[in-house]
Amino acid sequence: MSERAISLQAALDTFDQLWSPRVVTRVNDYDVRVVKVRGEYIWHAHENTDEFFLLLSGDLRIRLREHAGAEERAVTLEQGSAFVVPRGTEHRPESDGGASILLFEPTGTLTVGDRHGEVPDHVDATTGHALT
Repeated sequence: MSERAISLQAALDTFDQLWSPRVVTRVNDYDVRVVKVRGEYIWHAHENTDEFFLLLSGDLRIRLREHAGAEERAVTLEQGSAFVVPRGTEHRPESDGGASILLFEPTGTLTVGDRHGEVPDHVDATTGHALT
């Protein structure tokens, strides 16, 4: 990775695809990713890692449940706020008006996690794309 400052807005300006994160840098064995979102993602869980969300702009809710069929709860993030989804917790991010998010995940972590349902066409199941 580069030894220069990284503009998160400039990184976000390089792509338009929703639910398709870009890796802006790495910290040890973690990716720092930015992603644009709108609508609903899929229910999924990361069995072996927590997932860090920082809302850069827009609106974001993260629906949570301990397992399929469990009672749901939702966390609403405001711009500049962060939330960590604990490993193994099923979650589904969603945004009515669209959002830009910064994520920290171990390098190689699949965006749809280790446990998920069918992946719809609007979801990019990836370990993150390099910035171009």
